[in-house]
Amino acid sequence: MDELGDLVDVTTLAVALISVGGTLGGTLGGAVLSQRASRAEAVEQNQRADREREQERNEQVLQAKRDLYAHLNTAARAYRVAARDAVEAVERGESIDPALLDAAKEAWAEQYSQAQMALAKDVLQVASTLNRSLGVGYSVVKQLPSSPELDEAYQRAKTWFSGPLSDGVYLLRVALRHDLGVEDDPHFEQNRMQMLAALDSARNCLADLLAAERAQAA
Repeated sequence: MDELGDLVDVTTLAVALISVGGTLGGTLGGAVLSQRASRAEAVEQNQRADREREQERNEQVLQAKRDLYAHLNTAARAYRVAARDAVEAVERGESIDPALLDAAKEAWAEQYSQAQMALAKDVLQVASTLNRSLGVGYSVVKQLPSSPELDEAYQRAKTWFSGPLSDGVYLLRVALRHDLGVEDDPHFEQNRMQMLAALDSARNCLADLLAAERAQAA
């Protein structure tokens, strides 16, 4: 009987130990799984936060680009209009305030200087060509009073500002919109090169005429 009782006690103890071990093992296993799940959740949260920060940075960069392009486009249009208005005012015999044209010129120069650091190569080519063309337009206005043939000079100036230079400002706007992805023209590159060539040719012809007039006046 004593042996049988001892056997029962040992068996009971073994069962108890196994039960306790199973409980502890289950508790520890659950804790490990819980820790792993917490770590995985923390990693996922960090990755999500990184993605959100990256998206926010990209949106800020894109918005800064939009602002720069908008200011560049506005400055180009204002410069052309100021020069054109000055020509028309002089033709009507009205006095003009040279500070208005100079202010438009400086505003464009500032925006163009900033854009040079950010524009893509093809857009920069458009902006650079337009910059030279606007410069010739400025010379047209300044040289107009001393032109030997005023009627011809007025017509030439008006043609320049309403024709090639207007096309150049339009091309800049389209190029900026294309670069931003707002406008998608499959023929844009071909049109861009054709319009740039036409603007270059018209500008060179006008610059030669102005240079010839200055030489004649001298």
